[in-house]
Amino acid sequence: MMNLQDPNWATVLVWLFAISQILYLGSFLLEMYFRSLRVERVDMSEPLPASEADYPFIVLLYPVLRELESTMETTFTSLAKLDYPTDRYRVLAIPNSSDAETVASLRRLSRTFPFVEILEVPPTTDASWDMVWNAWDQNPKAYWWHRGKRAGVKDLPPKKTRQLIYATYHVAETYKGESGLTIDYIDADSCPPADHFKAAAIGLRRFDVLQARNVAGNLTASLAAAFHAFDHMTWDGAKYGHLSDPKQPYWVLGKGLFFKVDDLIELGSFHPWIAIEDPEVGERFWKNGKTLGIIEGSLIEEVPETFGEGITQRKRWVAGFFQSLATPLKEMDFSFGERVRVWMNFLPCMSMWVNTVGIPLGVWAAWRFFQGADFLPLWLVILSIFNIVAFSVLIIGLYIKTWRRTDLVLDGVGERIRYMLMVNPVFIMVWWCMWIIPLTLGFVMYVRDSGLAWQRTEKIDANNTLVRTKLDEFGALRHHH
Repeated sequence: MMNLQDPNWATVLVWLFAISQILYLGSFLLEMYFRSLRVERVDMSEPLPASEADYPFIVLLYPVLRELESTMETTFTSLAKLDYPTDRYRVLAIPNSSDAETVASLRRLSRTFPFVEILEVPPTTDASWDMVWNAWDQNPKAYWWHRGKRAGVKDLPPKKTRQLIYATYHVAETYKGESGLTIDYIDADSCPPADHFKAAAIGLRRFDVLQARNVAGNLTASLAAAFHAFDHMTWDGAKYGHLSDPKQPYWVLGKGLFFKVDDLIELGSFHPWIAIEDPEVGERFWKNGKTLGIIEGSLIEEVPETFGEGITQRKRWVAGFFQSLATPLKEMDFSFGERVRVWMNFLPCMSMWVNTVGIPLGVWAAWRFFQGADFLPLWLVILSIFNIVAFSVLIIGLYIKTWRRTDLVLDGVGERIRYMLMVNPVFIMVWWCMWIIPLTLGFVMYVRDSGLAWQRTEKIDANNTLVRTKLDEFGALRHHH
C-alpha cells in the first residue's frame, strides 16, 4: 500500500502534481488562444438573392445504414418544412444497395415524402464507379489514390464516406447544368431548422464551406445522454466556431455541412480510408484556401443514451483525429507551423487524459493543505491558484452558454435546471476522467489501422416528439405572421 505520508512518496506526488499543473496551464493558454480567434458567422439579416433562379441548387445527401424507419421518418418530417424554392433543391437518400431493409424502408417513406429520392450505392466493382476512378486518376489532390499502401485500391470500406464519394460524383454529373451546385449532408437523425437552406443561399456568397451548429434533443434521457450532450455544448456550441478564423486550420463536423460541388471535385472529394471524414476534408479545404462560415441555426440530433454507445462513438472520433493528423498533413504539404496549429484542434480533447492524474492529485494536495502541511513550493502554489481561477472562469462561461442553448430543445425552466444539475461540475469532472477510455481505445484503433468498418451509433428515434413539437411551433408562428 502507498503511504501518502511517506516523504519519498510525497516527493513523487508533488512532482506529478507539478507536471499536471503545468499541463493544465498549457490547456488554459490554448483555450485563451481559441477564444482570441474570431467567429465568421453567416449573417441571416443579409438579403436573399433577388431571383429564385439565383438561389444555389442544393442536393441534400442522406447517407444511411440499417436505420430505424421511424428515425428516418422523423428526419423527413423536418425536411418537409424546409423553407426554400422546391425547384432549387433535392433530397437524395444514399443507402448501400446491399442494405435491403433500409432501401425498403426508404421506398415506403418516399410514398409519404415524395421529395425523397433514392440513390443506391453499388459495390465498387460496379462499372458506375468508373467516374470516380477516372476523376481520381487525373487529380493529385486525391493523394490516397496515388500514394501509400492503398494506392489504387478500389475496395473502399462500405461506410458513410464511400456513400458520400459515390453520390458526390453522381450529383456532379447529373446536375452539372445547375448554377451554384451545392451539396449538404446530414446524419440519419439530423433535423435541420426550416431556414437551413436559406442560410446557405446567404452564406455561400461570402464563404466556400458552411457548417451548421448542432444540439442534442434527448439531453435529459439519461445521465450518459446528459454527458454526451454536454460534449456537444463544450465543443460544437462553444469552441468550434472559432476555427472559422482564416488563420486557423479547420475541421468540419460532418453534418449540416455545405460544399460547392466544383470545389469538392477539384479537391478530390472525401478520403475513404479514415475512420471519420470530418477532420481531413476540412484540413484539405483550408490548405487550398477555402474559407469556412458558421451557421448559427442548429440541427437537432440524438446523442447515445448509454455509456457503451458513447464510448464506441468517441473512440471512432479519436481514431479519425489521429489518422488525419499524421500522413495527410505530410501529403498536403503542411508546414511545421501549420501542423502545430492543426494539432491544436485535437489537444483540448487529448488533454482529457490529464484529468485522470490531475484531479486525484488535486484532491490529495487540497487534503494535505487543509491538514496544515507546508509541502508545496511557492511557484507551484501560485500556479495552482491561477489554474483554479482559470478553470472557474472557463466553467462559469461554459455553463452560461449551456444554459442558453438548452432553451433550444427544453421547455420550461424546470427541465433546464434539471439538465444543469445532471451536468454539475463534480459529475462532469468524473465524466472527463472517463474520457481516458475512448482516448485509449481510439489510439489503439489508430495504431492498428482499424476503424474502416462503419461502427454505428444506434439511432433510436429519440427526438420524435421534440421535432414535431418544434416544427408545429414554427408552423404556428409563421402562420401567425
